[in-house]
Amino acid sequence: MEQYTGNPEAVAQRFSQLRCFSQLRQAKAMGLNQGIKARMFLLCMGLPLILGGCGQGESALAVMPPPVVKVAQPLSRNATEWDEYTGRVEAINAVDVRARVGGYLEKVNFTAGAKVNKGDLLFQIDPRPYKAQLNYATAELERARSRHELARNDLRRAESLYNEKAISAEEFDMRSKGLREAAAAVESAEANLYSARINLDYCEIRAPITGRIARELITAGNLVTGGDTTVLTSIVSIDPVYVYMDVDEQAVLKYRRQRLQQGRGSGDLKGTPVELAVADEAGYPHKGQIDYVSPREDAATGTVTLRAVFSNPDELLSPGFFAHSRVRSATPYSALLIPDKAIATDQAQRFVWVVSQDNHAAYRKVEPGARIGQMRVITQGLQAGEWVVVDGLQKLKPGAPVKAEQIVLTERQENQ
Repeated sequence: MEQYTGNPEAVAQRFSQLRCFSQLRQAKAMGLNQGIKARMFLLCMGLPLILGGCGQGESALAVMPPPVVKVAQPLSRNATEWDEYTGRVEAINAVDVRARVGGYLEKVNFTAGAKVNKGDLLFQIDPRPYKAQLNYATAELERARSRHELARNDLRRAESLYNEKAISAEEFDMRSKGLREAAAAVESAEANLYSARINLDYCEIRAPITGRIARELITAGNLVTGGDTTVLTSIVSIDPVYVYMDVDEQAVLKYRRQRLQQGRGSGDLKGTPVELAVADEAGYPHKGQIDYVSPREDAATGTVTLRAVFSNPDELLSPGFFAHSRVRSATPYSALLIPDKAIATDQAQRFVWVVSQDNHAAYRKVEPGARIGQMRVITQGLQAGEWVVVDGLQKLKPGAPVKAEQIVLTERQENQ
């Protein structure tokens, strides 16, 4: 039998190779085909390489460097909790412009989409028929006044004649009633003149509010009927704007109790801070406040409508826009915050990894609170100044050494 000396790993490799060659000789004696014998020969020759590779892999695992993780200390801030809702931007004032008198539309005096001021001329209806009515009413008033003056003179003469017993009481009474009739005719003529003047003024259709105007829905040359449902255009106010939100009953009660605790004297929510972001914005850059609460709950949805008002000097917010809004739900308080992604879950337990001074990872049970932006308030389990793993959690085991890369958390994450 062959004698072989060396280290134990080499002896084991040689023994396995000899055993493989023995099996190859048995296969040859049994008359196996050349393909099987060739594969067995290759296996025998490569066996030492396989075994040697396995030994080197175990040695490599034993000397793997510790995982690299990013660690940061919790932010110590005055935290403010917010409840998030969806809503719609609406104009404070919105008007559909209609004609008050009928006639042919003579002129459109605005540019579609432009900003208009209250009192600006928008449309001109042909005024000539209404000017003729005004002239006729003016003439009728003059005739009524002349008759009134004549009736007054007749009554004055009748008084003298009646005192001298020259006319009967019946004649005097007729002259007196004639004066009253003439006075009524003057008042009627004055009313007709006033109506004719108003109708003439209505030929000029002016902007009732300041805001942005839509396109003209009726073009010049068309006949419009006064007082009908035909809309000529529409105007919406642009600054400030309203945002409507539907809030559940529990949240409304929470907000009201918070106001009472602040010594407001009542649960009126007017003045409660609200923040807003539109579809392409990060964070909540627009600041407003609640100015209206629906007096009753919608029984079908179990919600109460809140309305907040926001200034809009740059006209970024347009009526109809979808709005991400949030309402402050608690007074500011001191808190520790870490990135929400740094918190892991073990069944129902929430925990974080804390790196000790000797760079070993430790499992730490925590009690998370409200989420603020990308950060999470930690109510129990952490102390200010501890180093918490914020990136690379999946690489860790309890007590395992780590290579900690220290970073600093920023308030930008808190406000997102």
